[in-house]
Amino acid sequence: MDGSQQGIPERSAPQGVSQQGTPAAVNPAGAGQFKALSGAATAATVLISLAVVRDAVVTAGNWRLYLVVHDYLAGRVTAAEVEATDTDTLATLASWPSFLIWLAAGVVFIVWLRRARLNAELTSGAAAHRRSRSWVVGGWVAPVANLWVPYQVVSDIWRAGAPRRSAPVTLVTAWWVLFAAATFIVKPIQWRMAAQFADEQDVLTNAYLSTLLTGLYLAAGLLVVLIIRRITAWQTQGHVRNTG
Repeated sequence: MDGSQQGIPERSAPQGVSQQGTPAAVNPAGAGQFKALSGAATAATVLISLAVVRDAVVTAGNWRLYLVVHDYLAGRVTAAEVEATDTDTLATLASWPSFLIWLAAGVVFIVWLRRARLNAELTSGAAAHRRSRSWVVGGWVAPVANLWVPYQVVSDIWRAGAPRRSAPVTLVTAWWVLFAAATFIVKPIQWRMAAQFADEQDVLTNAYLSTLLTGLYLAAGLLVVLIIRRITAWQTQGHVRNTG
C-alpha cells in the first residue's frame, strides 16, 4: 500500500471556520457589503459645525435682546427700537427656519451611524452589539430610551471598529454626557425661560442659559466630530486591509 487514506471521506470544517482552522470573517446574513462612510462623515461634520454656529447666533441674539431691554428700561432707547430687534438680521438668522440645520445634521448623522453599524457587523457580528439595528434610529426618538440607547449604539460601534478590542470609550462617554446634559436638562429650562419674560432679570437669565447651552453643544459637537472621523478611519482602513 502507498499509505494514502483512500476510501475515508474528508471531514469538512465546521461552519464559520476556515479549512486551516482559523475563524472565518464574520459576515452575517443581511449585513451586505462594506458601506462607504467618507461622504456621510464629511456631510455630518459640516452640518454639525453649522448647527453649532447657529446656536452661537441664537446666543448672540439673546444677549442683544438683553442689552436692548436694559437700555430701554434705562431710557436710552425707544420702544420702536426694541421692536426693531425682532426684525433685524441677527434675529432672522436665529429664527426657527435656521433650526432646519439641526434637523439636517441629525438626519445625516443617523445615515452615517447606520452605515457604520452595518460595517461593524461585517467584522464583529450582530451579537457584539447590545441593541438591534432598529435602535440605531429608534433610540433617538423613543421616550426614556433616548436617554441611554444612542450611547450604547455608538459605543458598541466604537469598540467593534477599534484596532484594540479593549479600546476605552471615554471619548464617546464624554460626548454623550455633554450632549445629554444640554438636550435633556439645559435646553428645556432655557426654552421655558425664553417663552415668558416677566422682567429684565428673566431676559438676563435666558442669555446666561443660552450661553451655557451653546458651550455644551460646542464641546459635544467637537467630540462627536472626532468620533465620526475616528470610526470612519478605523473601518475604512480595516476594509482596505481585508480586501488588499
